Amino acid sequence: MSKPNEPRDYRTDTRVVTAGRTPREYHGFVNPPVYHGSTVLYPTAADMVAHRARYRYGRRGTPTSEALENALRELEGPQCAGVALLPSGAAAVSTALLSVLSAGDHLLITDSVYRPTRTFADSVLKRYGVETSYYDPLIGADIAGLFKPNTRAVFVEAPGSQTFEMQDIPAIARVAHDKGAVVLMDNTWATPLYFQAFAHGVDLSIQAGTKYIGGHSDIMFGTVSANAATWPQLNETVGNYGLCAGPDDVYLAQRGLRTMSVRLERHQRSALEIAQWFEQRPEVLNVLYPALPSHPGHAIWKRDFTGASGLFSIVLKPVSEKALYAFCDALSLFGMGFSWGGYESLVIIYDCTDYRTATSYAPGGLGLRFHIGLEDTRDLIADLERGFAALHEAERN
Repeated sequence: MSKPNEPRDYRTDTRVVTAGRTPREYHGFVNPPVYHGSTVLYPTAADMVAHRARYRYGRRGTPTSEALENALRELEGPQCAGVALLPSGAAAVSTALLSVLSAGDHLLITDSVYRPTRTFADSVLKRYGVETSYYDPLIGADIAGLFKPNTRAVFVEAPGSQTFEMQDIPAIARVAHDKGAVVLMDNTWATPLYFQAFAHGVDLSIQAGTKYIGGHSDIMFGTVSANAATWPQLNETVGNYGLCAGPDDVYLAQRGLRTMSVRLERHQRSALEIAQWFEQRPEVLNVLYPALPSHPGHAIWKRDFTGASGLFSIVLKPVSEKALYAFCDALSLFGMGFSWGGYESLVIIYDCTDYRTATSYAPGGLGLRFHIGLEDTRDLIADLERGFAALHEAERN
């Protein structure tokens, strides 16, 4: 008979709660304890020489980090061979890329990528002799025409950061694998709960765990999950760079993980309601949310994804900068801050026109990105109405 928390064919919500937890191993306490430590002592000299120990050094893993790694590996699906825990989402992106690239390689990155990923490629990777080309996120299988003999990897992100284009990841992955390249994906928006990256052809799946895994805007954390082909090199790279996540952040990430499915369900329901509300507003030119039937990538989202999170953008009809600022400043429930994924609602002003290189971005108006938190949507809508009232007042004056 299986022990209570051994992996079974549980449904997703159950696995989110049970994966990686073995209370019998820590005296019946529900949550794995936090191990603060660097040095691990060996019982005998022979054990030390032979490295006969489950744990060798704090940076290389503790019972705390192992519990979260096991949980994430189970949620990623059977093709996941290992998970690396890192100190931020940006660190997860850079480490994943460094694990598969060498001097002289060529990298393809979607033009809609998270901007710090672009910055890393254009600075650090360029300095190390890696060439990067950006591609239209809507390219699909036609990406084959961009491959060079030295193309080693393709970096995808769906939906696109800020602009929310949907990519045909299975089509891109088939081309990449046919040409001997690996596929990396930033899967922070959907998480493994709403997009099974490995089942759709991804080799390295990246998350800014700061966002939905943590869920409370109080940790810096990142993860890279790898399949069997890419895990050995990823694991070696993490070790050689001396990277690890702190024990308290790992513990908070594990605690956040246990409620992620119920939080995501609420984020999705509220975001869809407010996105539909925005569609009816006369001030709004376009709503960029793949779960909306009006979104150009809705069919791909419906085919490949099982849900949508709380992050989306809108494009306003032309207004002055003064009016835009008045809208944002009038909001009391939407904080202005460069993150998302927490329990609170957020808004930022964005403009991609000055750094997109493979595609031109001309949305027809100013952009606002929203993260819809866990507040009552009636209060959020009333807050947005106050924002639009301030926008109109600023336009009149």
